[in-house]
Amino acid sequence: MLHSEGHPDSARLRRRIAGYSIFFPLATAYAIFVLPASVFAILGLTDAFPALASSTGHAHEMLFGFALAVVAGNQLGPMAIPRLVLLAGLWVIARAAFLCAPQSMTAAAANIAFVALLAMQLVPRLSSAAKKWRNQALPLVLVTICISGIAFQLARHAGFAGTEHAVPIMVVLLLALLMLFMGGRIIAATVAVQFYRQGGNLVARVQPRIEGGLIIAMVVAIVASLCDNRSPFALLAAAATIIAGALAAVRLLRWRLWGLRGRPDLLCLAAGYAWLAIGLMLYGAALAEGRYQLAALHIITVGALGTLTLNVMAMTWTLKARQDPSRARVRIGATILIGTAVLARELAALDPQPLLVIASMIWSSAFVLLLIFFVRLHSRAPAANPEPHCQTSSKDRSR
Repeated sequence: MLHSEGHPDSARLRRRIAGYSIFFPLATAYAIFVLPASVFAILGLTDAFPALASSTGHAHEMLFGFALAVVAGNQLGPMAIPRLVLLAGLWVIARAAFLCAPQSMTAAAANIAFVALLAMQLVPRLSSAAKKWRNQALPLVLVTICISGIAFQLARHAGFAGTEHAVPIMVVLLLALLMLFMGGRIIAATVAVQFYRQGGNLVARVQPRIEGGLIIAMVVAIVASLCDNRSPFALLAAAATIIAGALAAVRLLRWRLWGLRGRPDLLCLAAGYAWLAIGLMLYGAALAEGRYQLAALHIITVGALGTLTLNVMAMTWTLKARQDPSRARVRIGATILIGTAVLARELAALDPQPLLVIASMIWSSAFVLLLIFFVRLHSRAPAANPEPHCQTSSKDRSR
């Protein structure tokens, strides 16, 4: 508890920094660079980044580079400055080593060290706060993502090509579960507050039964995806992801977002959740059909992951600066850009090279807007609570 400016607790807090203040700008800057660089490398338009010229290299940096940096920023609480600098430094070294020498022991060691230290930092903190079984899903998903990052490095150096290709798909599904859980908690809380301010009431908030169904369905899909890529496991994974997508759509409808007034920022968050529901249902259908899985996965990664991460980072930065979150012109523009990038990526089957380049540049432009937004707010941000307001509370508001 803070008693006075000169109290020892005050000095101790000043020596701690919230993870988002470091990792969100890092993740945003990397998002601007890595997707266009990867697309250019895959299409053979540049030789500058050979590590990104394969689908596994592309997936590695988007998932364990960009996405895991956002996860770190969102979930790390206030940290001692040396520890946060060490964690961020390992992330930077891991990115540089992978881009320059992806097969080197330096790249493997830096990536393993980063995810291991991140897991050690996150899991005890989150597990101690989680009481209900649904809340335990968060630390379990996070530690599984970190273990997957280690498994990818080991498989890469052991020459297990099958594992190296299977891990990214599993991580996409794990991130989808994380977005279903975290995105649902954030949207439910903020929408309920807005309805209260409008003089109304949102009865369906977290929707614990649907949330429990989402967790179970996604766990089944993840386990089935590891077993085999043929029937019956593929059909089980297909059915589970379709069910999860349908439950997410029902949950989204029950939030009654059409009743909100003057909160375009919440509609931007909901757009990411909608991409997630659509992507999961289409991915399940693609698994059952045996084709178009990659296109459906990109709806989850480009559409849902891009939209939700961008909006959560912007919301956290806005609240840190004590600005009105409803003034969301940047978020609206960036959300529209990401939606356009999704459409361009899906149409790339017709004419791959130009449309893939266009999609990547549109994605990059969305995160350029976010980075400019960070810079503008940083100069006028007052001293704020270092704990991000958009993290899930340890108490389960499951009404």
